[in-house]
Amino acid sequence: MNLPQRITIESHTITVVPRYAETDKGGVVHHSVYPVWFEMGRTELLRANGVAYKDLEQAGVFFVVARLSVKYRRPALYDEELKLETTCSEVTASRVNHTYKLTNCDGVILAEGTTTLACVNSEGKIRRIPEFMYPNLQKEA
Repeated sequence: MNLPQRITIESHTITVVPRYAETDKGGVVHHSVYPVWFEMGRTELLRANGVAYKDLEQAGVFFVVARLSVKYRRPALYDEELKLETTCSEVTASRVNHTYKLTNCDGVILAEGTTTLACVNSEGKIRRIPEFMYPNLQKEA
């Protein structure tokens, strides 16, 4: 397992193209899809930092969503190329906060969101976040 010495990339953007199955009859993306996209954003932010989530799990580090919020501003539409920016906004001893911004090709914000992830062990008990996951050598108690 190859984990980096330190997380250095705090924000990452991915392209999302809504699939037909993610929309209603009018071609509007269903509200339940946004949390799935947020997870995709978090996964790719980790990957941009050289970390595969499966490696964290093998090391006994798991993250569970403790809080999720989405502010829907405008509808996302079927087959429209979107950009999802995921930012790690805070890391504490046992949680990680992320913010999300979903925009269309014109830069119009379609949705914004936040998540709080709790760090747990394989039995679901709260554990400390691994040292390397603190950006900029900042560590909170």
